Amino acid sequence: MFESLKEDFKIIFERDPAAKSVIEIITCYSGFHAVVIHRMTSRLWAWKLFWPARFLSQLARWITGIEIHPGAKIGRRFFIDHGMGVVIGETAQIGNDCTLYHGVTLGGTSWRKGKRHPSLGHSVIVGAGAKILGPIQIGDRAKIGSNAVVVKDVPGGDTAVGIPARILDSDTKQSREEAAETMGFSAYAISSDMDDPMVQAVHGLIDNAAKHGEQIENLKSKLDDLKKNRNH
Repeated sequence: MFESLKEDFKIIFERDPAAKSVIEIITCYSGFHAVVIHRMTSRLWAWKLFWPARFLSQLARWITGIEIHPGAKIGRRFFIDHGMGVVIGETAQIGNDCTLYHGVTLGGTSWRKGKRHPSLGHSVIVGAGAKILGPIQIGDRAKIGSNAVVVKDVPGGDTAVGIPARILDSDTKQSREEAAETMGFSAYAISSDMDDPMVQAVHGLIDNAAKHGEQIENLKSKLDDLKKNRNH
């Protein structure tokens, strides 16, 4: 348990620049509270103490604004940022190192018993307001854009955006994501064909930064070659 808590603190500091101290996380982070309480309710659920598990999860919902069914299976280093309005259904499965933003729903589309909710692989990022519905699979390192509605499988490493969600798999998307990461910035998987001028402007800046980075690297390489030739 203490090892899990240490991992929780570490991952929050890594993923949220606003986090200043452990005491702040313990007292002020609703996502942290929801995950810790879910570990208790999950154990009660496994022991077939269904009512106590549901009652405790309901208390957690009132306190945090986050609803996680005790039957949901959640991996290690799971981070819910802000958290208000997050809903995770009974048969949902979440791998290690995943991040969910506020307003995310991992919901079902059927009243039948059995697997009804999505499964997320490892290192999946789900943007604010996204809805992932049904017993579908989201692959490792996939990204789900803000407000996307996902009703089909998303392969590992891909980005899904829109309503209904579609896969972005262009070379431009990949280079843009890589450039954004080197700048310590997450583009939140926003589609490049959105009409919002601010989105277009941000993407233009990222593309320009990527081009300038390439040009600088080329110049450095040429300067190194010239220095080597002079030394010889």
